[in-house]
Amino acid sequence: MTTIGEAWRLARQRIDRLDARLLVEHVASCSHADLLAHAGRPLSALQVRQLEALVQRRARGEPLAYLVGSVGFYGREFRVTADVLVPRPETELLLELALERLRALHDPAVADLGTGCGVLAVSLKCRFPQARVVAVDLSPAALVVARMNAALHGVTIRFLEGDWYGPLGAERFDLIVANPPYVAMSDPHLESGGLPFEPRMALTDGVAGGDGLDCTRVIVGGAAMHLLPGGWLLIEHGHDQGVAVRQLLQDAGLTGMATWPDLAGIDRVSAARFPVSRNRESQQDDFFLQPHEL
Repeated sequence: MTTIGEAWRLARQRIDRLDARLLVEHVASCSHADLLAHAGRPLSALQVRQLEALVQRRARGEPLAYLVGSVGFYGREFRVTADVLVPRPETELLLELALERLRALHDPAVADLGTGCGVLAVSLKCRFPQARVVAVDLSPAALVVARMNAALHGVTIRFLEGDWYGPLGAERFDLIVANPPYVAMSDPHLESGGLPFEPRMALTDGVAGGDGLDCTRVIVGGAAMHLLPGGWLLIEHGHDQGVAVRQLLQDAGLTGMATWPDLAGIDRVSAARFPVSRNRESQQDDFFLQPHEL
């Protein structure tokens, strides 16, 4: 007979201590407090086999989120599968900047391009129920997960299948958020950590010899056709892409270009807005801009 305490001890000999604990809790359907207080509780033979399989997968580098089927993001739990990128804590910066811009609007129209499992769209809708949110993704399987997360959190979002602006027609928005693929195909990091297990189309733009910015170019290039006057585009990017993204934003005719670093001090999100009248534009941009400006 294997107890949950013994299972945890054996698992942490092979994988990270916290990962081992979370896998035991997942298989045994117990809390951390239960694991500590009732370490002698037995696991069934089926649970032992399930745990062994999960520990093996984690030891090979598969992301923990895929093994337990969920991940925390900005205080909420979201379902994930191998069909979607695992949400990163760094993306919470993109969400915070989006929330900041929605506070001044009464009935905002929001588009989330490349929604993946829907963390941005769902989180924005949860915080601003009056917002009209549309989420786009090229992957039908990703949209299945995103719809599950919208249902899980009790929000109504319009989900559209297609490539970036393709399904949106002539619609315009107060805010567009995007976390597109931005890793260059030649980046060696694609073969390390948990990245080999994540959908490649969510990580890289697929352009051999490129700089990882092809998807970003499409999003920035089409923004002027889909933003309302004064509307914002917020886009996540790689650590060394801030300067290039700000230049793309300027070349697209947007204004107020700025880049924000994540908690590690790495440039992570850039933004700009569709022009409004000069006086209003300068007054409103002053409130939002940060040090890394073009």
